[in-house]
Amino acid sequence: MDTPDDPQTTSAGSSPTGADFMRRFLPSSPFVGHLGMRLRDVRPGEATLTLPFVQSLATIGAIVHGGAIAALIDTTAMVAAWSDAPMPESPRGTTVGLTVSYLAAANGEDLEATARVLRRGRTLVYLDVDVRAASGAAVAKGLVTYKIG
Repeated sequence: MDTPDDPQTTSAGSSPTGADFMRRFLPSSPFVGHLGMRLRDVRPGEATLTLPFVQSLATIGAIVHGGAIAALIDTTAMVAAWSDAPMPESPRGTTVGLTVSYLAAANGEDLEATARVLRRGRTLVYLDVDVRAASGAAVAKGLVTYKIG
């Protein structure tokens, strides 16, 4: 997922942290809003987002479309990648690699994804993402490579 150039400052006038940047970015993203994703938690090296179930996310019956799950993985990884990143003057980022393994169908349930930074390089961040249904069932596993800068 791409991020905009938006180096706004915090209310105190200091430079924002990556977590501050994501807290501002997510509510303004048309795609994130369209899917209904919500930020539940962000801390250094980790982020959790929810994807509430709505019928428009279903592929057949009440089964959540795999593309919606992949988008949740991608977005959660982006937030975790920025969560403790140094803020460049012109923040830019993009997903450069995304692998998804679907473990079970998500059937009419809200989903929660948690991304964790596995390794942070100079510009590349490698992340692991777990997706679970509200019932606790494992739904998908993602590996994401995200580029900052």
